Amino acid sequence: MTRALAAPLRSVRRAWWWVGALMGDHDYARYVEFTRRHDPHAPVLTEREYWRRRHADADATPGARCC
Repeated sequence: MTRALAAPLRSVRRAWWWVGALMGDHDYARYVEFTRRHDPHAPVLTEREYWRRRHADADATPGARCC
């Protein structure tokens, strides 16, 4: 890859990561890391179970949100 393309590509990757973080794409990975760090023997939810519980909790206790 040429140097002329390296910097813009790096910027696009950073922006893509940022958008993913804003949308919650990295939340499950953080949950797994947290669970394994704090209780290595605790069962870890599958990604599907994690999102189901998260959305159920958000519906049960909406808190402050626009919609």
